[in-house]
Amino acid sequence: MSSEYVFAPPAVVSVPVVGHGSRFPVHRIYCVGRNYEEHAKEMGFTGREPPFFFMKPADALVVIDAGQTGTIEYPSLTANLHHEIELVAAIGVGGKKIAAADAHKHIYGYAVGLDMTRRDLQNEMKKQGRPWEIGKAYEQSAPIGPIVPVADAGDVENAAISLQVNGTDRQRSTVAKLIWNLAETIEHLSAAWELQPGDLIFTGTPEGVAAVVKGDTMIGEIAGLPTLTVRVG
Repeated sequence: MSSEYVFAPPAVVSVPVVGHGSRFPVHRIYCVGRNYEEHAKEMGFTGREPPFFFMKPADALVVIDAGQTGTIEYPSLTANLHHEIELVAAIGVGGKKIAAADAHKHIYGYAVGLDMTRRDLQNEMKKQGRPWEIGKAYEQSAPIGPIVPVADAGDVENAAISLQVNGTDRQRSTVAKLIWNLAETIEHLSAAWELQPGDLIFTGTPEGVAAVVKGDTMIGEIAGLPTLTVRVG
C-alpha cells in the first residue's frame, strides 16, 4: 500500500515554548464568545449567559516570537477589522467531561493572543442567522506569542490584560473579570468536545474592541507573559 501523498502535506503548526527548545504542536483552536461582562454589554448583551464557542483553523495562527514584531495582512472583504486581546490556554493533557476542580491539571501553559475579527461580515451573518466563520476563521486571524509553562507563568488568572494601538490604550482589564473562568470554561468545553493535547483555548476579550487599519501597531500584554506586538500590513 503506497504511503505517497497527492501533494506534500502542510507542516505541523506549532508555537514556541519559553525556556524550552521544543515547540507546542497545535491541534485545534477553540474560542469563547462574549466572556467579559463589559464586552458583552458593548456588543448588546447582558447577564451571565451559558458559555458558547466557535473555532478557528490551526493555520489561522500567526506565531510571533518574544521581542519580535509580527505582521498580518489587512484581510479581504472587510472595512471594519477589530482587535480582541485574549489570554490563551494551551492544553497539555486531553480529556472529556472534565470537572472544573480538575481543569488546571490539563493546562500546559499560557500565551497572549489576538482574535482578529471582520466585524462587518460577522454582524451581517448574525442578522441573517447564518454561521459567522467568515468573520472569525480566516487566514492570519489569530496572532499568538510564545507559550509560558504553567509553573513559570505566575498568577495569570488574576493578571492585568491590555491592548494598545499606536501607543494609545484601547483595552484594559484583568483576567479575573472573565464571566466564566478558565476552569469553568474547560468544564463546559470538554462536555461538548474531547479535548486533546495541542488544543488552544482563546478565553475571551474585555471591553474596548475597535477597528484597526493598515499601518497600525497593536501591543498586547498580560502580566507575566511575553508581550505580543503585531503590525497591520
